[in-house]
Amino acid sequence: MPKPTKGPRLGGGPAHERLLLANLAAQLFVHKSIKTTETKAKRLRPLAERLVTFGKRGDLHARRRVLSVLRNKEATHVLFAEIAPLVAEREGGYTRITKVGNRKGDNAPMAVIELVLEPVTPKVKKAAAKPAKAEKPAAEAPAETEVVEEEVVETPAAETEAPAGAAAEEKAE
Repeated sequence: MPKPTKGPRLGGGPAHERLLLANLAAQLFVHKSIKTTETKAKRLRPLAERLVTFGKRGDLHARRRVLSVLRNKEATHVLFAEIAPLVAEREGGYTRITKVGNRKGDNAPMAVIELVLEPVTPKVKKAAAKPAKAEKPAAEAPAETEVVEEEVVETPAAETEAPAGAAAEEKAE
């Protein structure tokens, strides 16, 4: 659960903030995208993400918990029937906040918060691409080892001569 914030509560008390965020979340689920101030969008994000997670569960208890927060049957139905199946493969990050400039009247910074409903690209493709790159160096590696083996073949001959010379010096002493 999101940690309650300290200080001003979006222009009202805690009960007003709870109702304001519930209404914003309901409209987000019905319209899929809403334009609001950056502060409200940032405060709405954790609540909306948690409610979408309940929607993905899909059981009766989750539906009743969402309904107790939203108090809007239409928004709850849209969340469970339309949004939850679209984000079933996604593991978080259900919302996107985009800044859109300042409001004309009071110059308040505005943002669009929207649901991310695009299908998730599987990570298997990225993982499959990495071994293909790994195979190329593996193919080059035997060529390098062959060169190293040729050098190794030459070095033992030099090493055998050096100890023989060293042995001859020891005998001379």
